[in-house]
Amino acid sequence: MLGRVANTIYWMNRYLERAENYARFMDVNFNLSLELPPNQEQQWKPLVVITGDWELYQSLHSKVEKSKVIYFLAFDQNNPNSIYSCILNARENARAVRTEITKEVWEQINALYYLVKDGLEKSRYTDKNLRSFFTEIKNGCQLVYGMYDATISRNKGWHFGQLGQVLERADKTSRVLDAKYHFLLGSPKQVGSSLDLIQWTALLKSVSAYDMYRKKYGKLTPSGIAEFLILDTEFPRSILECLISAENSLIALSGSAVGFSNTAQKKLGALKSQLEYADINDVINQGMHEYLDDIQRKLNDISSAIYNSFFSIEHQVNNY
Repeated sequence: MLGRVANTIYWMNRYLERAENYARFMDVNFNLSLELPPNQEQQWKPLVVITGDWELYQSLHSKVEKSKVIYFLAFDQNNPNSIYSCILNARENARAVRTEITKEVWEQINALYYLVKDGLEKSRYTDKNLRSFFTEIKNGCQLVYGMYDATISRNKGWHFGQLGQVLERADKTSRVLDAKYHFLLGSPKQVGSSLDLIQWTALLKSVSAYDMYRKKYGKLTPSGIAEFLILDTEFPRSILECLISAENSLIALSGSAVGFSNTAQKKLGALKSQLEYADINDVINQGMHEYLDDIQRKLNDISSAIYNSFFSIEHQVNNY
């Protein structure tokens, strides 16, 4: 498969996963804001920080307001990571590799595009309509995942798409957990309070982990939630499970199940092993923010290594 085509499929799936995550975060945060005191900055700033676009937001807006944050993350064409921009980019990538995907996948991505296009044209939603919009985005992206899984042969294209999806998912899980530890509590005195429990519940719901977490752990505890979202090997949105899935696809693409045959395999295997032998108490004692920040940097390094190993011009020339 040409590196250009593989790169396009990889990013098509990353953009779809990013859009779905943004819709998920905003929907849960919107609900949470109805139960908390009206401090808009404390409620909505962490959402922008999670996405890594705080500096861009500051350059466009002088203060944090609910309506401005929602517009920025959902519809703003100046934000390359807004839901609108992500779906637009996913559609353009899908168009470029139309022969590599199925009719069902293309039509569903196209339907998502018209959904966000319509949303952009009437972006001054009421609260009720906003919730419906976020739900439609989540459901629409999940339909793409289901169609992609059910209609695409397990060839190289499928594995590149899987790589993009799970690496994006791992990054967003790390960011939402980091935000809870780093931003959401106004004071250490609030730890263990009803507000704290509401926020932990919202965090789990924002990654669709609430039911599975309660089934496994029962009681809500910061260490249990952190362990579930970072180190669980069965929940599909935990960081470690995402890395396990990514490694399986890299093995299929590289043809090497023992050791490594490229830098991407080496870096991903090292991070996966780090998490496999991690103890959540050691992580918390070391510093949760520092640990998650390190994971995010390593995920970025893995993404760069995937580009250099599979998509770059040098790689294509060498393969040729």
